[in-house]
Amino acid sequence: MGPVVSFGRPVRYNAAMQVEHCLVAAAVIVLGVPALVYLARRGQRDRRQTLMHDPWPERWETIAKRNVELFNRLPDDLRQRLRGYVQVFLAEKNFEGCGGLALTEEMCVTIAVQACMLLLGHPRTRFYRKLRSVLVYPSDFVARQRQPLGNSGLIVDGPVDLLGQASETGTVVLAWDHARHGAAEVADGHNVVLHEFAHQLDMEAGPADGAPALARPSEAIDWARVMQAEFDDLQQRIEARQRHDIDAYGATNPAEFFAVTTEVFFEQPDQLSRRHPDLYEQFRNYYQLDPRAW
Repeated sequence: MGPVVSFGRPVRYNAAMQVEHCLVAAAVIVLGVPALVYLARRGQRDRRQTLMHDPWPERWETIAKRNVELFNRLPDDLRQRLRGYVQVFLAEKNFEGCGGLALTEEMCVTIAVQACMLLLGHPRTRFYRKLRSVLVYPSDFVARQRQPLGNSGLIVDGPVDLLGQASETGTVVLAWDHARHGAAEVADGHNVVLHEFAHQLDMEAGPADGAPALARPSEAIDWARVMQAEFDDLQQRIEARQRHDIDAYGATNPAEFFAVTTEVFFEQPDQLSRRHPDLYEQFRNYYQLDPRAW
């Protein structure tokens, strides 16, 4: 594996920070661990606000415009928000080149722009709170994965070629050639970065099961009803060899259905809203975005 790449800013230690650290220590002594947790969260919010308002490097703008077609389609307000989110993401997450890949700034920015696209509808986002590292291979890679053995009902655990993988341990693994292609081509409804980071959002509510954390618990009933009906319909269409608008991989399980539909929602919103209006509405409510307007 190659060296880890971090975009974190160095901290300049000064007298004011010495005073702040003394106050933090005093608060912990007087108020205990809850005070430390509160101050840590406040410090994180302050750092993120600073990062989101830092100057956006011109070279990153060039990379985003050249490599990520969705970036060019965004309205100005969302594009500006995305710039800030990318700066936070690159400062907080580690990137590592694998399989002999010499990781570059262009690769990191291209991936980060796509990953942060999913967060745009939430101004107070948690920036994939479970995610620690993004591992990037030159192309498809081999990993161990549990998967069904045909229609036998058996589950096997063995090596499989993958384009991407999201882990509950805080890691996303991506094939760079597919991440780059998905960023440039938005008409095919396939984007491995959107797919794997949708899994990360799903995992924030527990194990990946296609039921991410919704804004209000009351929304869960409608979400489950629509998702189950659409998932069943996709499976039935595939079995009957009928036309289907969502990639067949989405029929694997509800978690993959959520991730695959996320790809279509962002890349083919008109088609999804026209042919699956209830499904589109659920995703519009969840992401708090309407890509049809882009």
